[in-house]
Amino acid sequence: MAVDVVIYHNPACGTSRNTLALIRNAGIEPHVVEYLKTPPSRALLVELIDRAGITPRDLLREKGTPYAELGLGDTSLTDAALLDAMMAHPVLINRPLVVSPLGVRLCRPSEAVLDLLSEPQRGAFAKEDGEQVVDAAGQRLA
Repeated sequence: MAVDVVIYHNPACGTSRNTLALIRNAGIEPHVVEYLKTPPSRALLVELIDRAGITPRDLLREKGTPYAELGLGDTSLTDAALLDAMMAHPVLINRPLVVSPLGVRLCRPSEAVLDLLSEPQRGAFAKEDGEQVVDAAGQRLA
C-alpha cells in the first residue's frame, strides 16, 4: 500500500532536509512542495494550521525572515494579519510542515516526523549534525 505523505520543504533548511531524509528512510517517497517556490494558498495554509492543532503565530518563523521589520512580535496582531504576512512573505512560514494519513505536524525537531509515519525506519539515521535518532534496527532513540 502506498503511503501518501506531503512535506512543505525548504532545501536550504537543515531541519527540513533531515525530516525529508527520515521520511525516505521509512521507504516513503513523499510529495515535496518547495513552498518558497510554490506557496500554499491562504485556504490551504489555514487548513494545515487547523489540522496541525496550532495557531498562525505557532507557524511563524522569526530567524532569517522579515519578522522583526514587519512588527510581527506584536501580540495584538490578529490571526488574519499574521496569515496576510505569511501570504506576502512565504519565508515566514516555518518548516517543515508534514501531512500524512496520521496527521499534520510542524516537524521541529525533525524526528517529530516519526509520529506521522506508519512505516518503520529501515535502518540507522543520524541528523546532518551527527545526532543519532534511529538505531540500526530502525528503532527511535530517546
